[in-house]
Amino acid sequence: MLRKLYDWVMAMAGKRHAIWWLAGVSFAESAFFPIPPDILLVPMVLANRRRAWRIAAVCTLASVLGGLLGYAIGLWLFEALGRPLLEFYGSEDKFSQFQAYYNEWGAWIVGAGGFTPLPYKVITIASGVTKLDIGIFILASVVSRGLRFYIEAALLWRFGEPVREFIERHLGKLALLFFVVLVGAFLLVKLLL
Repeated sequence: MLRKLYDWVMAMAGKRHAIWWLAGVSFAESAFFPIPPDILLVPMVLANRRRAWRIAAVCTLASVLGGLLGYAIGLWLFEALGRPLLEFYGSEDKFSQFQAYYNEWGAWIVGAGGFTPLPYKVITIASGVTKLDIGIFILASVVSRGLRFYIEAALLWRFGEPVREFIERHLGKLALLFFVVLVGAFLLVKLLL
């Protein structure tokens, strides 16, 4: 089943409208969706390495725009939408402690959340709740998300075919590793917040 899903994603990655799916997932992931856009970025670059920079740009732009939605949720809709999302991710209990750090470390927190596998949506919502300066938020988001997606695209552009062969050879192990990292990131956020 995993092989069929992989083959389907690879086939879809080369289609004309795939870039819009990537933009949608990137946007949604930054505000509320639990699946990172990397699951589309990687096969899209592998399917068409000439478009690596465009793919990274779309992923970055959509992610930052989605981050602004997360910021707005935190700023204007925290009680109605933000608090339930934090509860869903198990982060509400320690959230007040986390707010205090934002006054001093906001740009670094956004940068770390945007670059690492930590759930970025928690960072974007927290930024709105704490009223982190919007300019700092946007700058840190553009830099961190851009670095993450452009580095991925550059590595896939440079080492594309060997990476593709490696993924196809070790698909089951890589899927398990991805799942473990994703769950680990959620648990880490739960412990920190």
